[in-house]
Amino acid sequence: RANVRVQAPPQVNASFGWTGGADAVQWSSKSDRIFFIHAARANKSGRLFWAEATTGATHIVAGDSLPTFTENSSGILSGNWRAVGDGHEVLWWSERDGWGHLYRFDDGGHLLNQITSGPWLVDRIKYVDPVGRQAYFQALGRDSTLPYYSHLVRVNFDGGGLTDLTPEPGNHLISFVPSGKYFLDVHSLLDTPPSVFLRAALDGRKLLTLEQADIAPLVAAGWTPPRLFKVKARDGVTDLYGLLHLPSHLDTTKKYPVINHVYPGPQVGTIFGWGWAAGGEPRALAELGFIVIQVNALGTPGRSKAFHDFYYGNMGDNGLPDQMAAMEQLAARYPFIDLSRAGIYGHSGGGFASTDAILKYPDFFKVAVSGSGNHDNRSYVYDWGEKYQGLLKRDSVTKKDNYDSQANYLLAGNLKGHLLLMTGDMDTNVHPTMTFRLVDALIKAEKDFDLVVIPDAGHGLPDYSIKRRWDYFVRWLLRQDPPRDYHMMKEP
Repeated sequence: RANVRVQAPPQVNASFGWTGGADAVQWSSKSDRIFFIHAARANKSGRLFWAEATTGATHIVAGDSLPTFTENSSGILSGNWRAVGDGHEVLWWSERDGWGHLYRFDDGGHLLNQITSGPWLVDRIKYVDPVGRQAYFQALGRDSTLPYYSHLVRVNFDGGGLTDLTPEPGNHLISFVPSGKYFLDVHSLLDTPPSVFLRAALDGRKLLTLEQADIAPLVAAGWTPPRLFKVKARDGVTDLYGLLHLPSHLDTTKKYPVINHVYPGPQVGTIFGWGWAAGGEPRALAELGFIVIQVNALGTPGRSKAFHDFYYGNMGDNGLPDQMAAMEQLAARYPFIDLSRAGIYGHSGGGFASTDAILKYPDFFKVAVSGSGNHDNRSYVYDWGEKYQGLLKRDSVTKKDNYDSQANYLLAGNLKGHLLLMTGDMDTNVHPTMTFRLVDALIKAEKDFDLVVIPDAGHGLPDYSIKRRWDYFVRWLLRQDPPRDYHMMKEP
């Protein structure tokens, strides 16, 4: 109502703020209650409130406080909760037991029961049936083929009746129709193209096949799918999963340079969607004569809370020891991988990580290409950096702080190989000054490097950056001259 102002309770002070997300604010079915989240600075705690629409009086319903960070208050899973029906109970997503699961609270803030449990996690709540008292959600870790494959699971509010409505191995992307009686299932595997089905929410029955991808022309052109691999993390114990992209013209008697495509997260991993994918840049690079790998390292989501928390407070880790461990194991497994010619590239957080890699491990990585990297998160959006590095703490004596460990410019003197930095001068996400500060440090260290600043380009760099990246790897890893007669395709 226009004349009502929702007021925060006295215990919520200025260090708390509103969070975004499509479901960050929800109304009860009668529109007499509004539910919202307040998150603390650094996202170590988040609390769910409801407010009376007529008075603005607020009440705490649920919340979490963790030593590292909470996910429900901001980021990729913000709004992963539901006010049920008239708002007298809520479903709350939490990692309090070490895995992402659902909990049920009443409107007075009392825990009624933990709905789901076990060494797997609830990923996304997709639909809640307040009459049947059931919740539908996408779950990870329940497919023996690959823990990142997502399935649609239904459960009763009391925790009973846990049912996988999409039991076929593979990845299932789910969209419910508004009535909740049916859902669309986009089903695929890494090597199997997607099919789209209309299914019944009652039992998961396939009612209609809507689409089936035809990849015959792709196969006829010589396309081959990536290979799924499993390796051990730096600890020699934890399983990591990734994709190996090989040239269609692979000759196993030859040696090929290896390129690591990295995105460290921590909010997502290098491989964000684990369903079928026809191409993308890793596959294209492989066709140029490289072995390209992608792996989700420790410190990325989709597994346990401990897995995600692994390098909390030390973003300079970037999962790089796991990336190198994976590359070493794959080189031992496949003799055609030439680990002496190792390159790495990434964009944004991947630009940060790829530069970090060649500066921190200069004897391992010989070539790095960095696009729009957030090379020092003291200059990035505060809530993202604080969530994974913690609040800034400065030592009054040494004048150093806890963000020094992740600042690439402090490693500039280590450069040995070939580094290409790229940024757009109109980047409103990762400001170009982060690249320029690194450039300044490289110049002062008297290091040779390459820099491309693209006029009028934002955070997503134009196709020219792809050409420069490919040329750079061809020149310094393949030791060949890139083709000069190549022209980027123009959009009509």
